[in-house]
Amino acid sequence: DYYVQPSSIEELQSLIRFLNKSDIEYCVIGNGSNLLVSDKGIRGVVIQLSDTFDEVEYIDDVTVKVMSGMMLSRLGNKLADKGLAGFEFATGIPGSVGGAVRMNAGAYGKEFKDIVKKVTVLNEDGNIQELKNAELGFTYRNSIFSVNKSIVIEAELVLQKGNMEEIKEKMNEYLNSRKEKQPLEYPSAGSTFKRGDGYITAKLIDECGLKGYQIGGAQVSEKHAGFIINKADATADDILQLIKYVQDSVYRKFGKKILLEVQVIGEE
Repeated sequence: DYYVQPSSIEELQSLIRFLNKSDIEYCVIGNGSNLLVSDKGIRGVVIQLSDTFDEVEYIDDVTVKVMSGMMLSRLGNKLADKGLAGFEFATGIPGSVGGAVRMNAGAYGKEFKDIVKKVTVLNEDGNIQELKNAELGFTYRNSIFSVNKSIVIEAELVLQKGNMEEIKEKMNEYLNSRKEKQPLEYPSAGSTFKRGDGYITAKLIDECGLKGYQIGGAQVSEKHAGFIINKADATADDILQLIKYVQDSVYRKFGKKILLEVQVIGEE
């Protein structure tokens, strides 16, 4: 119903306090790259932290403080130029720092929990609070932010000194690997399903013969079965129906309940 981009922490703080006092529902998004929004839209207020929450501060040789609206690709390039290693895994993830902390984003065997020292948040009462890594409840693609409404404002990351050319080479290697293995030529909300406990979800979907299976405009990617893509004007409902079909098929054949990595939000 309302879409707001606060221009400062103070503006965000007064907005949250106003919404709480007025009993108005709200949700906070970063880049929105792993969200599936229902066809009926979102009731209340959507707050996006983007361009104005986009600064980085170098604390010492290996520690940086980054605002939550900064895109991971932009941050990755900045860190590489400074000869800071340890962030290469995140550079190709199409999200923001805040979203990456909330989801404990990861790739190539590394996750955000490995580099986050502490996080500054605006809690549910509209007060600023600092939380250390151990207080963030990081698990696979999850953190405490999925159960409370605290908003990530900035994160302090600890990296390592490295060689700029080697860092950029590794980043390119990861980016090329993504292009080769993932259906980046089509719109999607990224990897649709979480990795299984002791099994590879995409492999099970493939073994059900579902690559290329389509409902409406939504399709199980022929390149990578873990992705549901928008092949042609898919609605959110097409995608949700296909998700359910895939989950049911995998459960029938293998007895495994595969879980969503994509976040579904909005009115049902």
